[in-house]
Amino acid sequence: MESAEVESDILRRVRTLLRELDGHHPACQCDRGMLRWTLHKKIDQNPSNSSVLVKILVKELERAERGDFRHYIIPLLHTLMYTLIKAPCISDELCGRVYDFCKKLLTLPKPFCTIGLDYAARLKMERTTPGMLYQRMVISEQSLKSDPYPYQEKIFIFTDPELLSEAICNALVTDTEAAQVSQSPRACMCCVITHAMQAALGESCDVCCLKGSLQDMSTSDIEHWFQQVVAAVECAGNEASTDRGQHMARLEKIYHAILSSLQAGNAPLGGLQGTPLPNPNISFHLWTEDDQLWKELVLFVRPLSQSCEANCLSQDLDNFEIQDIVSDCECSEQTRFSVLSTDSGIERDLPAAAEEPFTPFSSETEQSRLQRKGGIKKKPSPLESVAFLQAGCNGLGAKPPVKPQRRPDNPPEPAAPLQRLHTARIVLLGDDRILGRLAQAYHSLRKRETRRVFLTPRLNLQFYYIPVMTRQPNTLAVADHAATGQEELCEVAGYLGRADPWYESNINTLCHIIPKLATMPSSPSKHLVTDLFITDVIAYYVRMGIQPVCFQVYAVKIFFNDPAQEPAEDVFLTELRTQVQESISQKELSMTKKKTTLDGPGIDLTVTYRKVVVSDRAKELAMSLRSTGLVMKAIPADEAEDLVCLNVNITEIVRINNLSGRSFSAVANRLKTRNIKIRSTEQRPFIVCLDKDNRRTYRNVISVEVSPCLEPSYSLQKTRTMKFSLHETEDVGLVKYMPKSLLLPINTFAGIIQ
Repeated sequence: MESAEVESDILRRVRTLLRELDGHHPACQCDRGMLRWTLHKKIDQNPSNSSVLVKILVKELERAERGDFRHYIIPLLHTLMYTLIKAPCISDELCGRVYDFCKKLLTLPKPFCTIGLDYAARLKMERTTPGMLYQRMVISEQSLKSDPYPYQEKIFIFTDPELLSEAICNALVTDTEAAQVSQSPRACMCCVITHAMQAALGESCDVCCLKGSLQDMSTSDIEHWFQQVVAAVECAGNEASTDRGQHMARLEKIYHAILSSLQAGNAPLGGLQGTPLPNPNISFHLWTEDDQLWKELVLFVRPLSQSCEANCLSQDLDNFEIQDIVSDCECSEQTRFSVLSTDSGIERDLPAAAEEPFTPFSSETEQSRLQRKGGIKKKPSPLESVAFLQAGCNGLGAKPPVKPQRRPDNPPEPAAPLQRLHTARIVLLGDDRILGRLAQAYHSLRKRETRRVFLTPRLNLQFYYIPVMTRQPNTLAVADHAATGQEELCEVAGYLGRADPWYESNINTLCHIIPKLATMPSSPSKHLVTDLFITDVIAYYVRMGIQPVCFQVYAVKIFFNDPAQEPAEDVFLTELRTQVQESISQKELSMTKKKTTLDGPGIDLTVTYRKVVVSDRAKELAMSLRSTGLVMKAIPADEAEDLVCLNVNITEIVRINNLSGRSFSAVANRLKTRNIKIRSTEQRPFIVCLDKDNRRTYRNVISVEVSPCLEPSYSLQKTRTMKFSLHETEDVGLVKYMPKSLLLPINTFAGIIQ
């Protein structure tokens, strides 16, 4: 295909992509959500066209800015950057045009200025050291050992087996496993070397000879040249005085050294050739245990193989939770780590040096008084929980297990600060119910970290959400409605799609595509499509989705009609729904019938809430009414509304007296609040369901209290502050600068575009 035809075809594909953002969906509905993917696959098949696509995207970006089509800018910019990272070689002049455009975005409001600043910093680095973005992405995603760039990333896909069908779970497991088969560390290191050489040297790099030379090398030799290339690229990126020419000279020297065993000029140069971007490291998990997320994160930061045997993991982590509560009821304000004591308290277990008396005793009485009595020593397991985490803490900047004795004249050595070298990208597949589980797990994780800091200084945690729905929910909502639509089950996805059109185009469409691909009959073509499409879209999402949308997590305290039963505390993210509970005993049933005849269906409630006003001043209101149930929605219907606000819909029963007798009608009572208390005044219980999940249903409830969930670290610090200043009502000291509310960030491509 000639150059003009290629450019025309690519331009047509880009314009079709932009029309979909305007709501003009393709005639074939099966193409929805696949336009971006097919565009990038088109370039992967012929990498020499990368520069053509970049030129077209730059022109479209400039046209969008002039024409004030701002909703085009972020999708075009993400498409451009992804192309630039994967491209074999892009000229400095073309990179400069993209860099200049990103700087223009700094004058626009968020999120344009935020994304523009991030990409401008990356492009400045890429112009000096071509290939650095590709190299860093592969090193971190594949966890390749590299001292100059020691960062590691991993994608954890979590799904609830009770929410998705077995066919979908099996298809996802097969796809993620197939994506990792051909990705050995050796192959990834060869990709880094080849791409770095071609990005720096351009068409003067003989890719065929380079690949042939690397193929004939041993793994140790490849690792040696890989370290040389990484050191050269990172050194050029960190030196402010280094220019593009110096970087090219360094890599050219390494290039000739690699090819020294081959004769130069044996084959003509083949032009630019693409180096595939390896799929990221992905693990698939069926979410069956409440603390499964925390366990996987601990093992990622501190691999089990470094300390002990794998079959002791469950016992270790369970023991850690018990010891965590006992030993850390009062934790210090500074980061600290408890030290595991190996002293059993039995004399015969003392080391030889400790058995010798420190000072001679004058009598046997004094000796016997200080001797240890015989006892039972618990046999230590191969995996002692605190020792396991303590071993992970004895790295950079951690406290040593024993405080060393030092002379007064020797100043203490300052501890190096901890670095977040690990990034865990948690991808949730499902509907709003799995996000409710995530809110629970995240709240539990933050409480653990408040008691004993371990993950926070070492791990960068990112959350992603892909809506997938195959089954109808079995919640209280089904009792009132014949069917529950996708909009009600995927409210979070709907909100994110309205806030970010690129998320709507690329991610929300997977809600229907993934179930279809999973139920397709087995065939070679089906395996090819699912392997490429699902894995590629997930990889694109986690790589380019860097803008979080923060959702408020709400705390709920539930009181029961049995005074002996302790109140329950829980959290929810999307919805709290109540419904009148059917009477059980005959006495209650007769009283209920009599009450219903006089006052209508439902129960009498007292509602106390803090009204949301524009001035944000507290305004306490209370009302009494008769109701059959209520729904609290935490996800607004419009992206412009406040996310930290509950929309409460109460079905109120109103009695109407007329000539024909007494009748009742249901009236929708709506209010906005952040704090609300609901109590049954006639002591009749009701049912509470959280996040549309029937597994999180509470019965025999007499009262509920809902408020924004506080960050556990803020609550702890606030409690400590109140001990010393009993009369202070406002936040003082360190508490003023701590995040107050617990927010759950879910990454999208743009965040919220106002």
